[in-house]
Amino acid sequence: MRIFLDANILFSAARPDSRMRAFLKVLSKRADFLTNAYAVEETRRNLELKSPKDLKSLERLVRQCEMVSQLAADWEVELPLKDRPILGGAIAGHATHLLTGDERDFGKFWGKAVRGVKIVSPRMLAEEVL
Repeated sequence: MRIFLDANILFSAARPDSRMRAFLKVLSKRADFLTNAYAVEETRRNLELKSPKDLKSLERLVRQCEMVSQLAADWEVELPLKDRPILGGAIAGHATHLLTGDERDFGKFWGKAVRGVKIVSPRMLAEEVL
């Protein structure tokens, strides 16, 4: 399993006592994590505004991820421009899953695969793994 982590997942997992951090710790035993600079920078900006003390935790988390440097751009779904680098990174990184909590923009695709990448919420992934 190769799981691409969206910025909102990175943000949650950077928080020391978060359920997301615990969930990723369990997942790390059976999955590889991927992300890209776009997701990391978005997370960093949000942490600087809301929880700067968690920036070091983010850096540790990012070191556990394979960084995807390319983006795929040829898919058949409509997404806001801000989300295209996330899906593009997941596709280019050959992720099996894109893990996101962004229901507004990705929710209509939850449970569906785009170019081989299944888009899932944390709950959906937990149910799939268990």
